[in-house]
Amino acid sequence: MSDIRLVMIGAAVIFAGFVVASIGNADYAQYAVQQQNFDDCYDYTTGVAMHVKCSEKSYDHLLNMLLSFTILAIGGFVMYKGVRGKWDNSVKDSEMLGPKDP
Repeated sequence: MSDIRLVMIGAAVIFAGFVVASIGNADYAQYAVQQQNFDDCYDYTTGVAMHVKCSEKSYDHLLNMLLSFTILAIGGFVMYKGVRGKWDNSVKDSEMLGPKDP
């Protein structure tokens, strides 16, 4: 696979990691505020306040952040492999453009 393709795939995977992190943070932000201020957490998604365990929601948030960091790390590794590729080193002298040394 071409090295520039690896750079582009790495950038797309990093973007996906940021999207996963932002969506997850938006879902769990309300539970973090409730836990910090009230020590009780309630779920309001159904329209009725249902008591939920704050520790379970914190654990779910931790797993979501772990997933997003893993996706970011994979994207960074793929991009690193693309940048450190051999595409500059494998150009033949006859194919190089630009001024020639006399």
